[in-house]
Amino acid sequence: MIGSDEARHQGRTGGPGYGSGSAGVHHGEIAQGVFDHGGHPRPGLVSLMCDLYHSQARFWATPNGVITVEPATKTKALRAAEATLALLAGVPRGGLLRIRSNVPPARGFGSSTSDVLAAVRAVLSAHGRALPAATIACLVVEAEIASDPLMFDDESVLLFAHRDGDIIEDFGAPLPPMDVLGFGTSSDGRGVDTLALPHAVYTRSEHQAFDEIRTMLRLSISTSDPHLLGRTATISTRINQRRLPIPGLDTIEPLVRRVGAVGLQTAHSGDIAGLLFDGRDPETPARRRLAQSLLSDIGISATWHFTVGKREKAHVATRGRHLSTQ
Repeated sequence: MIGSDEARHQGRTGGPGYGSGSAGVHHGEIAQGVFDHGGHPRPGLVSLMCDLYHSQARFWATPNGVITVEPATKTKALRAAEATLALLAGVPRGGLLRIRSNVPPARGFGSSTSDVLAAVRAVLSAHGRALPAATIACLVVEAEIASDPLMFDDESVLLFAHRDGDIIEDFGAPLPPMDVLGFGTSSDGRGVDTLALPHAVYTRSEHQAFDEIRTMLRLSISTSDPHLLGRTATISTRINQRRLPIPGLDTIEPLVRRVGAVGLQTAHSGDIAGLLFDGRDPETPARRRLAQSLLSDIGISATWHFTVGKREKAHVATRGRHLSTQ
């Protein structure tokens, strides 16, 4: 229901009026590095999509040429709304943008991408317009420098150029069915200032490793093999350890074999990680419970659970997790 101030604002538009949009999140990456694209190395990533959190945007159009955003801290969403309006012909250039989100910031869930994408969708909705996902990707990257491919709604796994907003490779199929037991790797749960991170510089041997990772991704996705996919994520996690060290990785990684997980994935710009389990293995629930117990033994008590792959949509099963509404 629209509040009275919102109704008055909507009534002043004299145009298409109100629109809304939402966006989900991702849970860090399956892989991130540099990959060949037309003979040139390009930074790219494969995000692990999930549906644990959402950002919701609402937009009321006005003809005054000024856009305001609430809360005022959502400056990236504001830039995205401005860029979207600039791209649309024959629409008013002003409006009120309101963002509501329960996405924890700075942890690797893609909170800013979720805000920005929701804002773009709300502006388009308010004006009855649509744009291709590839165009929206460019708008999102323009607003926040780097992005994850949340705007591509199909189930196909993408190798995405996160600083350019285009697709390096479409693997043509969804992830294998997997259960993910997520947890935080920092001691205080405050996350990481991702904007303060320097651009990654990889060695020649790491470039070769990324070629192998890409081959493993193709095979694991085409054959729906969670075990190969898990090994791929673990290799990328180890490479990322030189750039953004995970506290206690030498203690966490042995749990993969001990609990029967297929691999370990992390946010390459954040502080969340996930133990990956074969979603078709009937022993997975028991393995996941054992993993929760062993993580608790090493001081990690807050965990969460979701699923990926064609089998079913992601869902939340909370244990010690706190939503933060902004």
